[in-house]
Amino acid sequence: MSKRRVSQLLTLRSRLPAAPRCQARPFTSAARSSSARLTNGVLLAAAGAATVSVLTCAVANQKPLKLDSRSLADKDERTKREDGVTEESPMRLRMEEFIREKQKEIVFALEQIDGKAFRLDEWQRPNGGGGLSCVLQDGSVFEKAGVNISVVYGTLPKAAIDKMRVNHKNLPDEEQLDFYALGLSMVLHPHNPMAPTVHLNCRYFETMKPDGTSQAWWFGGGSDLTPSYLFDEDAIHFHKTLKDACDKHDKDYYPRFKKWCDEYFCNKHRGEARGIGGIFFDDLDETVVDAENGFAFIKEVLNSFLPSYLPIIEKRKDMPFTPTEKEWQQIRRGRYVEFNLVHDRGTAFGLNVPGSRVESILISLPLTAQWRYMHEADPKSREQRLVEVLQNPKEWV
Repeated sequence: MSKRRVSQLLTLRSRLPAAPRCQARPFTSAARSSSARLTNGVLLAAAGAATVSVLTCAVANQKPLKLDSRSLADKDERTKREDGVTEESPMRLRMEEFIREKQKEIVFALEQIDGKAFRLDEWQRPNGGGGLSCVLQDGSVFEKAGVNISVVYGTLPKAAIDKMRVNHKNLPDEEQLDFYALGLSMVLHPHNPMAPTVHLNCRYFETMKPDGTSQAWWFGGGSDLTPSYLFDEDAIHFHKTLKDACDKHDKDYYPRFKKWCDEYFCNKHRGEARGIGGIFFDDLDETVVDAENGFAFIKEVLNSFLPSYLPIIEKRKDMPFTPTEKEWQQIRRGRYVEFNLVHDRGTAFGLNVPGSRVESILISLPLTAQWRYMHEADPKSREQRLVEVLQNPKEWV
């Protein structure tokens, strides 16, 4: 798909009647470890929904305003409902508004390619919070596709704060801190083995002062490509699009985040990368960039997704393939599953959060995969070339 076609698609989306605005509600997000893993994003945990009696009491007694995480969530919902979100709003509300719009835009574009509609699954946790999962399963192009948003308000315990202070010195040494975490996460698994799987994640995390204003904050995210059959022009296009997005903000970003991606998405027990990489970054805080420029960079990364992937899927989705090539895709998907269940910190944390929604956590897994005993690619085959690249990540641009 050409850049012109992508532009036409987005223009078509903008001309459609606006989707009904989501009802104001708190959401949940997933995170990474019982304490240390919280440092990089709690993206499927507990959330808050409401009481304002604390505000009334504080004013009546003329004490310093103190909001707990539940009333902070309620306050934010009332702000969005009554005042809307502007450039003067807290960063958490601006980021949430942006990724909700991107979720709708991405889902619409994927529906145009597949021809089938996503299932919109809005869910709530019994103790507050929830999420919006957009899922397409057994489609015409995508065997499984998930585009999820989750948000959580909660309280960090002392152990988690101590771990986080290693990388974030501006966090106060408190017994507990209220926090907010937001994330958009997406994985697309096409039917055709010539079409690559793609993953995207963008997230925002902040701790709040007692009055609800931002205290410490950071951004994270990235996008990476996992082909079963390697087409160099696809890899170059994907990486170049990401590099162009990074270079608009800092020319050190792409080489730094590309290396980070290669190192993180690695099946260490296999000695090979999950895919051909992309970018991955975390802890993008005030020591690296100010909040406005960090937000601008996150927007650039998200805006680059459709131009990076749509031309590839359009080119590969209808290519002919053999049963042997389909079998190779299934074997490679088995490696994808191995990484997500063995090494991915977000998946591991989410599955250990009491009351977490397992279906949303495991949405990244393909419908089908294979594990064949002692399977090896034939020498000098296309399959073997992919394995060699996965064992020795390349510089594509």
